[in-house]
Amino acid sequence: MSFIESFGSSLRKLFDKLTRQTNIDEKAITEAVNELERTLIKADVSLDLVTWVGEEIKMKMKTQEPAPGVTKRDLLVKVFYDELIKLLGGEKGEVIWPKRDKLYKIVLVGLQGSGKTTTAAKLANFYLKRGYRVGLIAADTYRPAGKDQLIQLGAKVGIPVYTSDDESITIAEEGVRNFEKQGMNLVVVDTAGRHKEEKGLLEEMEKIVQAVAPDDVYLVIDGTIGQQARAQAEAFAKRIPVGSIIITKLDGSAKGGGAISAVAVTGSKIRFIGEGEGIDDFEPFDPPGFISRLLGLGDVKALVEKVREAQVDEERIRDIMTTGKFTLIDFEYQLDSISKIGSFSKFLNLIPGMSSIPSELTKNTEADLKKWRTILRSMRRSEKLDPSIISSQRIKKIAIGSGTRPEDVRQLLKRYDMFRSQLKMIKRNRALLRRLSQYGLNV
Repeated sequence: MSFIESFGSSLRKLFDKLTRQTNIDEKAITEAVNELERTLIKADVSLDLVTWVGEEIKMKMKTQEPAPGVTKRDLLVKVFYDELIKLLGGEKGEVIWPKRDKLYKIVLVGLQGSGKTTTAAKLANFYLKRGYRVGLIAADTYRPAGKDQLIQLGAKVGIPVYTSDDESITIAEEGVRNFEKQGMNLVVVDTAGRHKEEKGLLEEMEKIVQAVAPDDVYLVIDGTIGQQARAQAEAFAKRIPVGSIIITKLDGSAKGGGAISAVAVTGSKIRFIGEGEGIDDFEPFDPPGFISRLLGLGDVKALVEKVREAQVDEERIRDIMTTGKFTLIDFEYQLDSISKIGSFSKFLNLIPGMSSIPSELTKNTEADLKKWRTILRSMRRSEKLDPSIISSQRIKKIAIGSGTRPEDVRQLLKRYDMFRSQLKMIKRNRALLRRLSQYGLNV
C-alpha cells in the first residue's frame, strides 16, 4: 500500500472518530493525540516532530476557546488539521510562474535512482501545458540510457531535447544557448545522479550550476527514503543554491510522510510531488489541499486545475460536488473525460468524500473504462436516469446489445452505486467545513 493510501486511510479513521466524539475532555484529547502520534510514526515521521505536534495540539486545546456556535470537538478537528499542515510545510504551496520574455533556466539535481530524468520530463510537460515554450537538456553523461530515456519522454509530449557527445558542462552550456536562440522561455537541465559523498560528481554539479547560472535549482528526492531526506536536502544545499524540492515515488512507499516532513523542517520549499510513472502523475504540492485529500475532504483546487487542463465541463463537476447527485448519464460523460485528467481513481480522490472508496473498487477501473462506455451506450435514457428499474431481464438485454456479459453490467452498476453512496458524504463534509470556516479554514 502506498503512503497516500495508508496514511490517508489512518487519518480518515482518526478524524471520523473525532467527529463522532460527544465529550471532549482532557482524557479524550490525550487519547486522540496519542492515536495521531501512532499514525505519524507509522508514516515514518521522526519522533521529535511527532512529539512536537502532539505537544502543540495539547497546548492549543488548553489555551484556545471555541468561537460562538462552534463546539470543542470542532476546535479539536481544526487544531489537528492546522498542525498537520504545519508539519508538511505550511499554509501555502507555491508554484513559480516565470516571466515569458526571457529564458528561465532550471537545473535538476539528485541522487541516482531518485527518478530525476522522468521528473525532468514531467516538470517540462507541466509548464508546456500552461503555454510555456519549453526545452530539455540531457546533461547526464554517466548513465548510458539516460539520454535516450529523456529523448523518448520528450518526443512523447512534443518537447525538444538537446544533447551531444561532449562532457556534461559543455552540453548544459550549449543546450541553454541553443534554446535561447530558438526563443524558448523555459529550459530544464537534467544532470547525472550522484551520492552526497561522491566528491567528483558533486564538484561537477557545482560547475554545471556555475556555467548555466540557473534561475532555480530543483533537488529531486525519492520519497521512499523517508527521514533520510532531511540529510540529503541539507547536504545538497551546502554545495549549491537549492531553491526548490520535488518529492517522487509517493505512490510506492509508506515512508512518504517521513520524506515530506523531513524536508519541510529544513525550510526548503516543496514545489511538486510525483505519484506514479505516467507523465501526468505530477502535481504542485499544496499542504492544505494535500491534507484535505488525505482526509477525504477532497482537493478542490487540484480538481479545478485538472478539469481546466483537460477542458472538462467545470459546471457539471461543481454540480456533482455540491449536490451529491450522480446519475449514470453523469457517469458516462465523465468516463469520456477522465483519461485526460490522468486516472479514474486519482480523479475521485480529488472529490470530497470519494477518497475513502475501497481501493479494490478502483484499482482495475482504467482497464474497464472502454467496456463501461460501451455498456452505457447500450442503455436507454430512462435506465441511466433511474438505474433501479434495471431488472435481471434488462441486464441481459443490455449485455447482448453491448457485446458484453451480464456480469460486466452488474459490475458497472455495483461500482456506480458505491460512487453514488460515497458522494452523499459530501453534505456532511461541507457542513464540517462551514463550521471550521469560522476559524478561517479554507480547503
